[in-house]
Amino acid sequence: MKNGRGWQILIGIAPILLAGLFPAAASAQNQFIVRAPAAAVGGVADRHGLKVLDRVNQQDIFLLQGPVGADPQILVADLRQDPDVAESELNGDVFIPEALQGAALNQSTASILGALANRTLITYFGSSVWTSYVNQPAAAIIRVAEAQRLFATGAGVVAVIDTGIDPKHPALSAVLVPGYDFTRNLPGLASDWADLNQSTASILDQSTASILDNQTVVILNQSTASILDQSTASILDTSQIPRSFGHGTMVAGLVHLVAPTAKLMPLKAFKADGSSNVFDILRAIYYATQNGARVINMSFSLAGSSQEFARAVSFATEHGAACVASAGNSGKEVLVFPAALRNVISIASTNNLDVRSSFSNFGAALVSVAAPGEALITTYPGNHYAAAWGTSFSTALASGGAALLFQLDPQMSPDKVEGSFSKAAKVSQDLGAGRIDLVLALSSRAK
Repeated sequence: MKNGRGWQILIGIAPILLAGLFPAAASAQNQFIVRAPAAAVGGVADRHGLKVLDRVNQQDIFLLQGPVGADPQILVADLRQDPDVAESELNGDVFIPEALQGAALNQSTASILGALANRTLITYFGSSVWTSYVNQPAAAIIRVAEAQRLFATGAGVVAVIDTGIDPKHPALSAVLVPGYDFTRNLPGLASDWADLNQSTASILDQSTASILDNQTVVILNQSTASILDQSTASILDTSQIPRSFGHGTMVAGLVHLVAPTAKLMPLKAFKADGSSNVFDILRAIYYATQNGARVINMSFSLAGSSQEFARAVSFATEHGAACVASAGNSGKEVLVFPAALRNVISIASTNNLDVRSSFSNFGAALVSVAAPGEALITTYPGNHYAAAWGTSFSTALASGGAALLFQLDPQMSPDKVEGSFSKAAKVSQDLGAGRIDLVLALSSRAK
């Protein structure tokens, strides 16, 4: 299987804003993930001149800091020779997003406006939401409404390992359960807002009523455009919006679109600049599993493998959680992790004509299935909506589909989830079993 991350958005700041994608600063320099008995880890640290920083809850997995100027490769080798150390590896950096290949999203402002044209409100499972969110082409392609009417609306908890979720968004607030902010070590409804300065947050969080009129197009950079009301456009310093701000809320919105009665657990392992590290993601996977998540959404990727990451995923699947990850946005036949792990459901992106998105990674042996990933309308912090592109968002649709399957069969094993998707998929080139069809996936389990 296979995974990726990355994304681009047109954020409907009641309108729209498209996320810029640039590399973030490293955050895990000279840190080591060490598996050792709790009683022995202090001695390990002393012998190698290290400092114990943190531990994965209920696991003998520790984060250690090396001394300034030490060669990390030598330290890893030394740790592996220590009789009290079962495993050790560098704590690598992980980033949400990667630049999309071939997605010329600003070629037509008219098409951008069209994607978010219908802002009338309807009631969706007890919440007031945009019509264009519920009645969008991607939902029709995978047959969301029909699947909900005939079979299921979602059950269990979907853990979203990301930048957090806006806890006050009207579409999402009723289905959130407590999670954890691993970037601050705080329990609760881990929020996208935590990384935004107060003045920018207050502007984005204002009432959207006035934004429906007097719109102006603001070009932020070559890959970013916003459509704001004139007063907001004149005050908002767009340089103060971190490039991955809102990513978790957007992912959560698409899970909720497919599985509106499933619960969402926000696990903030990423900062709004898109940066994280392997250790925080490990903590999030174990936390999700230990707190009953049936689906773990991972809309991100690492270029290289991590043995502890593979162990964490195995722990999750052995405890009945389906791990769903994005296949990546490099437009290549290339392995990325965690999607490449055998027990992860790897999701590629298709357009609305059932053709592979130009930015999506591919490969029959690398991708499990695909889902729409272009111009998806989803939630954005501050009672806003956005248009989004990327395998991050295809993954969210598939995670919602997994929550539907678990409602039909609460005892279903994670590999059966992938099997249901695969049997139901519409054939598509180099995309594993092809593009998912929720009605066929659910009917295969209902028999």
